[in-house]
Amino acid sequence: MNPVRNILVIVDPTAQLQPAVVKGALLAKQFAARLDLFVCETKAARDLRLGRYLRLSRKEAFEEKLSPWLDSLAEPLRRDGIEVTTEVVVADPLHLALVERVKHTCAELVIKDTHHHTIAQRTLLTNTDWELIRNCPAPLLLVKGASWSANRRVGAAVDPGHMDDKPRLLDRCILEEASRFAQALGGEVHPIHAYIPAAMITAAAVTVPPIVIDIPTETLEEERKQKLEELTALASECGLPEENIHLEVGGVTEVLCRLARDCGIDIMAMGALSRRGLKRILIGSTAEEVLEQLPCDLLVVKSPNFAELVVL
Repeated sequence: MNPVRNILVIVDPTAQLQPAVVKGALLAKQFAARLDLFVCETKAARDLRLGRYLRLSRKEAFEEKLSPWLDSLAEPLRRDGIEVTTEVVVADPLHLALVERVKHTCAELVIKDTHHHTIAQRTLLTNTDWELIRNCPAPLLLVKGASWSANRRVGAAVDPGHMDDKPRLLDRCILEEASRFAQALGGEVHPIHAYIPAAMITAAAVTVPPIVIDIPTETLEEERKQKLEELTALASECGLPEENIHLEVGGVTEVLCRLARDCGIDIMAMGALSRRGLKRILIGSTAEEVLEQLPCDLLVVKSPNFAELVVL
């Protein structure tokens, strides 16, 4: 597992609160990493800041330059012993500039705050978060406003039992990243696997119209036993205790969001695979769907060869 030495924090010039900066500073201290506070000024962001200025009827002049403001965020962190660099660039579209910044700085972790997105934003792929989930080559931590609890629990959404080497490798990467965060924050990892029994899927596919499906309890129990063995073996490879394992029947989004609330998860780690062309549009990302409903922060993990597959 490579060390986290460079953390890129994407700072929102239109926001009053900066949870990404706060959590980035905490992680920088725990990882002994350098913090790069980065602002990409777009026309939309500048118009939003100007509109807010006009609505508030402030007497002072409109501050067009963001560098002094960004330095004011960095200064207390430097006094706290964190190595911090700052930079402001002007570019459009935002997501392309951000991905280029990740590559340029060789960041091992990218942190950005996130907010609720409308259906139109999700459908038209216009939101920066979606583009970063798809194209950011480094682990991406999308943070919300809530502070982390004292327990610092990290969920790890995995899907063991793959015959394919790529998903299996991604599962291991998810657990390793979750373990890295839990160790740095003094917390614990909770491996999670949500599934729909294969017998139910098969029965539903051949039953028209849908009727009540009667599946023997033994069949369901046998599948659960197999999946528990696979999940336990995967967790054991990463040295994780069996008592923290969660094997749940249900849809991924429903299970992860429920467990995040019930178990007090602070960060949910899950994977994202790159997709090309039309398939990229037609097949929704589970990470994107979960992000909308998840009550905690989301850590998006990529496979080691993800950077080679990115298509912007």
